[in-house]
Amino acid sequence: MTTLPTILPPYAALLALLFVYLSVRTIGTRRRLQIAIGDKDHPEMQRAMRVHANFAEYVPLGLVMLALVEARAPAPWLMHALCLCLLLGRGLHAYGVSQAAERFQFRVAGMALTFTCLIGSSLYLLGTGLAQ
Repeated sequence: MTTLPTILPPYAALLALLFVYLSVRTIGTRRRLQIAIGDKDHPEMQRAMRVHANFAEYVPLGLVMLALVEARAPAPWLMHALCLCLLLGRGLHAYGVSQAAERFQFRVAGMALTFTCLIGSSLYLLGTGLAQ
């Protein structure tokens, strides 16, 4: 019998709220700069769009991987660690890249945490899959 995820949903909810925040911020930038479509070669618009898009590129795969891990009923500490890596990683990355004078250390830390989540989840799934 499979159990419903219990650790992942609050992290998924927080990531969804962060996505909405990034979306609203991008829409606000569009309105302020009067750019309906594309970026019109405006650096601020390009930055807002990339922060939003980068989040949208990594979070879905991260959530799928985390759901697969949780379905295998890992130790709760492992699930929290992997979820925190994704949540903090995406937050740090968004913050770092959002700055006009980019805060590169936040970008790097954010990607490192995101990759830790993806690689850790992958290794866990491979290890538990091979053990069957």
